[in-house]
Amino acid sequence: MKGALRQAAFRPQLKRDPLGRNRVELQEGFVPNHLPRGLASLRAVSPIALLMGLAGCSQMARGDCGGTPIRPGEAMLRVADGRIWYKITGTGRGTPVILLHGGPGYSSFYLKPFEALGDDRPVVRYDQLGGGKSDRITDTTLFTIDHFVRELDSLRAYLGCQRVHLLGHSWGTILAFEYYRAHPEHVASLILGSAALDMPTWERNTRRLVGTLSDSAQRAIRVREAQGQFDAPDYQTALGEFYGRYVWRHPVQADLDSTFATASAAIYTYMQGPSEFTITGTLKRYDVTAQLATIRVPTLYTVGEFDEANPPTIRHFAELTPGAHVAVLAGAAHLTPWDAPEENLRIVRAFLRRSDSTTVRP
Repeated sequence: MKGALRQAAFRPQLKRDPLGRNRVELQEGFVPNHLPRGLASLRAVSPIALLMGLAGCSQMARGDCGGTPIRPGEAMLRVADGRIWYKITGTGRGTPVILLHGGPGYSSFYLKPFEALGDDRPVVRYDQLGGGKSDRITDTTLFTIDHFVRELDSLRAYLGCQRVHLLGHSWGTILAFEYYRAHPEHVASLILGSAALDMPTWERNTRRLVGTLSDSAQRAIRVREAQGQFDAPDYQTALGEFYGRYVWRHPVQADLDSTFATASAAIYTYMQGPSEFTITGTLKRYDVTAQLATIRVPTLYTVGEFDEANPPTIRHFAELTPGAHVAVLAGAAHLTPWDAPEENLRIVRAFLRRSDSTTVRP
C-alpha cells in the first residue's frame, strides 16, 4: 500500500543497485557545512566579529529555521530508537518542506523529483527508521503511527524549524495527518499525495482493481491468498501485473531497485499486510475521514489518473477538508513523482508558493 511498492518478496527482473550495501559513512547528527566555517570554528571572538559573521550568514540564499540557516547536505541523525538518514537540498529562502515517503517500511528514493523545489526552499528528504538508508528495526512495538510521528518531530526539532510544509505520499499521508493532529503549530501546509486516509475504502477500491486483471492473475491471487503462499511465482507475477497498471507506469529503475534492496518487509507486513490489496495489518481499520474537517492549514490533494488510491475517493477527501484543492495527474498511476514528474512538481511548487503567505484559518 502506502509506499505503493510491492512486498519485498516481489522482485522485478532488474539489475541490483549496490546502494544500501556500500554506503558512504556519514557523520552522525551533523549537516555538512551547516554553518559557515568561520562561524563553526569560532571559540572566543569579539562582538564585532560575531556580528559580521552573522551578517554574512543572513546574506546567503538559505532557508531559515529559527534564525539558523539550514544548508544542503546529508547526515545520520540519532533519534530515540536508532539513526535516521536525511538529506537537505536547495538554497531557496521559503519555508522548508519535509518529504514523507510511503510504505510503511520503504524509503524516499522515489521522492527525489521533489528536490527540484530547492530553488524555492530547503527540501528535507529522509528515510523513516527501518527502511532505506536508516537503521534497521525489528521491535514490533516501534511499528506504530505514534513512533513515526515522534521520529518526524525529532527531525524537525533538530533542524530548528518552527514551521514546515509536509508533503506526504500514500502511507506518508497518514504520517502527515497524524503529525498535524499532534503538532498543528509546526505545520504550515499539507500536501497529501495519493492519500490513504480511509483504509477500509482503500481495500475495497484495490480489490475492485484486482477484478480488472487477467484471469490467470485473478486465479493466482485467489488461490495463493487462500493458501497463504505469497511467495509463489504465479502470485508474484500477478502482483507485477497489478503494479504495472495501478502503482507505477514509468518507474526509475535504479531507484526502484534501491527501494527493494533497502525495504523492510517486516514493517510493511505488520502494519499493511501481504500486498496493496490485502490489508491484514494494524492499519486495516484506519479511517480519519470524520476528522478531515478539523484541518486549518492550506491543503492540497494529488492523485494519479490510474492510481490505486482512486481519484473519486481523493476528491471526496478534498470535499471534507476546508478550502482544500485537488489535482488529478493525467496518465499517472500511484507513484506520481515517477509517472508525472513535471506536472506534479509544477502543481506542488505553485501551492507551496501560495501557502508561504497564507495564514492558518481560525
